[in-house]
Amino acid sequence: MGISQNLNYAYYPGCAAKQIQKEADWSARAVSEKLGVSLHDMHGATCCGAGNLQEHDPAAGLAINARIFSQAEEMGMDIVTICNTCLQTFSFANERLKAEPELLEKVNAILVKAGVRPYQGTIDVKHFIWVLIDDVGEETLKKHVVNPLNDLQVAPFYGCHGLRPNEVFNGRGGRLAGPQYMEKLIRIMGGESVDYYGKDKCCGFHYMLLNEKEFLHMSGGHSLEAKNHGAEVMVSPCTLCDMALGAYQSRSEKAMGTKIGLPEMNISQLIGMAYGLDQKTLGLGRLHTDPRPVMKSRGVQII
Repeated sequence: MGISQNLNYAYYPGCAAKQIQKEADWSARAVSEKLGVSLHDMHGATCCGAGNLQEHDPAAGLAINARIFSQAEEMGMDIVTICNTCLQTFSFANERLKAEPELLEKVNAILVKAGVRPYQGTIDVKHFIWVLIDDVGEETLKKHVVNPLNDLQVAPFYGCHGLRPNEVFNGRGGRLAGPQYMEKLIRIMGGESVDYYGKDKCCGFHYMLLNEKEFLHMSGGHSLEAKNHGAEVMVSPCTLCDMALGAYQSRSEKAMGTKIGLPEMNISQLIGMAYGLDQKTLGLGRLHTDPRPVMKSRGVQII
């Protein structure tokens, strides 16, 4: 367990949400405000260093993450993020630092030299959807629904970095013996969850630069499969998955030689729709395939 708190969190949106997937950040903040959840910006927090830094210099990666943890600890709050890759990177680092006292001591020595307070190992790292279900609670979530989704067929796409390895995430997630966070959220908002094989697979984002053709078939394949199972909209809890499945969908269509046309949005945007938040606040106009026509056909109000 992390620091005791009353719906106050050190908010870490991640790099993608600050630059490319801004709508995911906007909608998470708007939904939080609606629910009385306080997201406190971590001024001065750096990139989590996922991928290249972790592989090139693991010690530096741990030190950077410990510095971020120390800042949250000083704020007296657990960290909440809307990026699966940040979640996985933080969870790996936090697990090691808590389980290996000697490693924590070495990393703290680096922090002290840099003028940073040592990390005491008292915080937890959570995903935003975990906060909604576990901390806010389903009954409170239901009370704020004013614009129900009217059985909109929604395909949840979890991605892999918020699920695996299972021992780090304690069973949270989709098909992996977890409580199915997104399925619950979709049902609470009045939608119907579409089940399909690829919902807990990788979106392919980190394969993009190595083999773009394979990446486009991977990401586009998930969207096409979901649509073939009746999905009208796809949602993800991850900004990088949003990018792979949404921003690159038109390129996937060209690579695969078939039309997909499945709107993809962040789960926070879908929740915001059910909560009656306006489309500008939620950044619906930034999406590459517009979800508004299918929502209107379901009788969902677009404000």
